[in-house]
Amino acid sequence: MELAPTGRTGSTSSTERLALTGSPPPAPAGGALWALGASWVVTRVLIVLMAVGVLRISGTDVSSDVSVIYHGWYEVLRTGTFPLDDVTWQYPPGAALVILLPGVLPWSYLVSFFVLCGVFDALTVGALMRVGTRRGRSFTGAWMWVAGVPLLGPTVYCRYDIIVTALAVGGLLLVLRRPALGGFLLGLGGLVKVWPVLALAGTPRGRRTRRAWTAAAATAASLGFLLTAGMNGAFEFLKFQKERGIEVESLGALPLHFAKLFGAWDGQVTMNYGSLEMLGPWVPVVSRVCVAGTLLGFGWLLLWRLRAVRWQPSTPYDAALAALLVFTVTSRVISPQYLVWLVGLAAVCLTVRGTRQKPVAVLILAATVLTTVEFPILFGAVQHSEPWGVAVLTARNLLLLAATVLSCRRLWRSTRGPDAQATLVLPPEPPVQGYPVRPGIAYEQALLDDLDRPVGRPATTS
Repeated sequence: MELAPTGRTGSTSSTERLALTGSPPPAPAGGALWALGASWVVTRVLIVLMAVGVLRISGTDVSSDVSVIYHGWYEVLRTGTFPLDDVTWQYPPGAALVILLPGVLPWSYLVSFFVLCGVFDALTVGALMRVGTRRGRSFTGAWMWVAGVPLLGPTVYCRYDIIVTALAVGGLLLVLRRPALGGFLLGLGGLVKVWPVLALAGTPRGRRTRRAWTAAAATAASLGFLLTAGMNGAFEFLKFQKERGIEVESLGALPLHFAKLFGAWDGQVTMNYGSLEMLGPWVPVVSRVCVAGTLLGFGWLLLWRLRAVRWQPSTPYDAALAALLVFTVTSRVISPQYLVWLVGLAAVCLTVRGTRQKPVAVLILAATVLTTVEFPILFGAVQHSEPWGVAVLTARNLLLLAATVLSCRRLWRSTRGPDAQATLVLPPEPPVQGYPVRPGIAYEQALLDDLDRPVGRPATTS
C-alpha cells in the first residue's frame, strides 16, 4: 500500500495548491449544471408519461406491480404483520418501510409512489452533480444517471429499486469523507434489498473502513431488530428462497431456453414466488451452478482485497461496481429493474476522472437498452423461448457477463502495481520536525487530498 511522502502528513493546504498550480481552483461549470438539470426534467417527464400509459412502448401495463402488488402488501403491512401467506414477498424486512412510505402522502398509492421515485431520483442526480463540481471529479457520472435511467422505460418508476439505488449511491459517495453516515445509508439499503452492502467491498483499509462497516452493521442489526420485534414474520421470506426455480431472464436460464428452442427441454415456465421461473429437468443443477458461481465470485473479491497493494481515488467505487456485477450475473433472478442498480454504481465510478470502469459503463448502457427491448417489448417471446426473444436475452446477458469479467480484470490490474500517470513530483522540501504520523493516517489523508486535487494534477505517491 502506498503512503504519503516521508516526513509529510500527505495534506496540502489551499495556499500550497495555489502555489503549485499557479492558478486558483476552477469554478463550477454552471452551463453543464443547467444542461444536466434540463435533461433530467425532460427525460423524467417521458418516464412518467410512459408509466401512466400516455406514451406506450408495449401493451404490458408495468404499473400493476405498484397498484396491485405493492398496494396489497401495504394494506397487510399497515396491520402490523408482514405478508406471511404471500410467497411473492421475497424481500428483507426493511422493504416494508419503502412499501409503507407512499401511505403518508396525500395522493393515491400509485401517484404517491411515482412522486417518491421522482424525489429519490432527483436527490441522486443532485448528489452526482454536486460531486462533479469538485476538483478531480467529473459530470460524466451525472450524465450516466440522467441518460441511463430512462433507457429502462416505464419499469424504472414502477419498481422500488430506484429508491434503493439512491440510498446506495448516496452511501457510496459519502463513505470516504463521512464513513459513519455512508455506512448508515448502505446498511439501511442492505436491510431494504441486501445488495447495497456490497458497496463496502472496496473501502480502503484503515479507520474509515472500520467506521463504515461498523455503522452499516449496526444500522442493519438495530433496524432489523426493531422490525422483528414490532411486526410478525420479518424473516419468513427466507424459507421461500430455497424453493425458487430459475427466473426466465437470468443468465442461468439461457441453456434451458436454447434446449427448449430445439425441443430438448420439456419443463414449464410459470409464475413462481413472484416471478416467471423455469421449472423442470436440469433446473436444480443450474441453480447449484449459480450458487457456486456466486461463492466463487465473492471468493475472488476477497482474494482481490487481500492482495490489493494500492488504492486510487476511484478504487472504492470500481470495487463496488465489480462486486455488484458478480452478484447480478450469478443470481438465479435478473429482473429488468436490476439494471438501475448497475447504472447507479457505474455513475458513481464515472464521477472520478481516473476510474478504470468507463468501458464497463458503456457495456452496462448497451445492456440497459436491450433489457427494455426484452421487457416489456418482447417479453412474451422470452417467456415462450421464441427465437427473437432468446436472441435479445442472450445478447443482454452476454453483455452483462462481459462487463463483469472486464470490471474485475480492470479492478485487479489497477490495484496491483504503481501507475506512472498517478505520480506527482513535488518540489523538494526540508523534512518537517514534529511528532511522527502513523502511516495509516497519512495514507488516508493523502487519499482524501487526491479526491480534491485540481483537474489535470496527478495523485501523490512515494
